[in-house]
Amino acid sequence: MPTLLLRLAGPMQSWGTTSRFDQRDTGKEPSKSGVIGLLAAALGIDRENWNDLEPLTKLTMGVRHDRPGVLKRDFQTAQNIISADRSKIHETAVTTRDYLADAVFLVGLEGKDRALLERAHAALQNPAWPLALGRKSYVPSEPVWLEDGVKDTTLLETLAAQPWLVAPGRLEVAPERLLVSLESSDGSGALRMDQPLSSFAERRFGARFVRSERIDLLRGAPHVPA
Repeated sequence: MPTLLLRLAGPMQSWGTTSRFDQRDTGKEPSKSGVIGLLAAALGIDRENWNDLEPLTKLTMGVRHDRPGVLKRDFQTAQNIISADRSKIHETAVTTRDYLADAVFLVGLEGKDRALLERAHAALQNPAWPLALGRKSYVPSEPVWLEDGVKDTTLLETLAAQPWLVAPGRLEVAPERLLVSLESSDGSGALRMDQPLSSFAERRFGARFVRSERIDLLRGAPHVPA
């Protein structure tokens, strides 16, 4: 079954699934809703367009943690904030924004429709709208598009066969093994509430399960250039 590959690398990424009001969280890896949203932006799918979005939501996702990044928290101050019930105005409000710093992920999306994956791959090279890593201001530091990014191999095989995405010359040693998070079809693994059930305008999300394992890093392969 074919698999589409994406590179998600940037100084700041945020993949929240439980954010409420003045607290914005982030997961330790890209959320499925966030990745599907990124593909929708590349393809020019409107927030209210469920017909074109739905086929993307049926893809099976996996994430390889090439560099997990560091969890950080940003504090932002806003003034004259109206309360949720509109009963009063807060002169000053402090909000928190969690994010991952300096993270790099290899994301794979597996599905039966190779033509759909090819269209998405082409759109990542020439996106209809700007691409972001969870928030509009968090832009990729390297292209999301990867050359030869559609493979005729299964999700796990594809993630295991790709070279490390971290650029050479940094003061870090390539790990022996890499963590991989794979969407589970049998209900095993950790629960994630990031499966899109409607258009992004309606914002309805359901459950999916993700299991984790470690795979050997491919040795002797060159870094994938930007």
